[in-house]
Amino acid sequence: MIQPDQSRAPLRQVAILATDGVIASTLMQAKDFFHMASLRDGRRRGHGLTPGFRTSIVAPDSLPVTSFSQDRIATDATLSALRPQLIMLPAFWGDFDQMLERYPGVIPWLQDEHARGTLISAEATGVFWVAAAGLLDGREATTYWRFFDEFSQRFPQVVLCRDKHITDADNIYCAAGVTSGCDLSIHLIEKLCGSQVAQAVARDTLYEVQRSYTPGVIGFGGQKLHQDVAILQIQQWLEEHFADKFRFEDVASQHGMSIRNFMRRFQSATGDKPLHYLQRLRIETAKNLLSTTRRSIKTISYDVGYDDASFFARLFRQHTELSPNQYRRQFQQNLQ
Repeated sequence: MIQPDQSRAPLRQVAILATDGVIASTLMQAKDFFHMASLRDGRRRGHGLTPGFRTSIVAPDSLPVTSFSQDRIATDATLSALRPQLIMLPAFWGDFDQMLERYPGVIPWLQDEHARGTLISAEATGVFWVAAAGLLDGREATTYWRFFDEFSQRFPQVVLCRDKHITDADNIYCAAGVTSGCDLSIHLIEKLCGSQVAQAVARDTLYEVQRSYTPGVIGFGGQKLHQDVAILQIQQWLEEHFADKFRFEDVASQHGMSIRNFMRRFQSATGDKPLHYLQRLRIETAKNLLSTTRRSIKTISYDVGYDDASFFARLFRQHTELSPNQYRRQFQQNLQ
């Protein structure tokens, strides 16, 4: 079983921001996903039906908020009342300048929490809050496609990835829309609660979801916070061609480097050797395919770049401590 991120304290509190104009479905989707996770987490810890952590709706003041669809949404606490391990910023509808004027406390709250090490997840227009706080300067982000131009004009210092549905960088995660927001929630549940809980929630909620995109590989954004442009270009190339047959010697040559220089620069910039980085890209994609499709292990092995299914299975076990079949079986059993 894949354990939660051991570098973090056990998850105790998730905070979801509520403001006037919030898209209620994105707020409640986040709350429902993490409440499901808290129930699974509590049961895993032997607490029966007692939630393993709290999921609270927070607001800049103590008043209820009025959603985009004119529903009144009660809040549980003000911003400063909690010390969450994860903050979630749902989508909202409205003029962002007016939002900033109406809620001046949100920006310093996000800045303080990020400095404290809190994870921040933002969906669609919710990404505007993190960008306005300066937390995405020089980093990748995405948002809903209708707002690409406005976002670029407001935040030219942010690297807007119009072709990505999910991005991550320095404990900040962005999702472009509702479906990608679901995928991002599952990733964060796995990161904070472990794969057993994440797979159970995914099975309960996403088993029949048909995506118009391939879920992006999450978890590599922190390895892009460097200034080596050539290595950044190679990382982007690997994300697009990880299943292809290629030699690192050729990749290095195409970017004007010897293989020795490439190996040194790649590890210095990312902290990973190129082969290990590539393996992680492939294994993360395989995990998603095992959880969301009924493809055979041999087919998945080929889809992620390995002709030898036995080698793929050994490598998968090295990275996850489970065989591909065990990973899939665990996912299926977690619904029970």
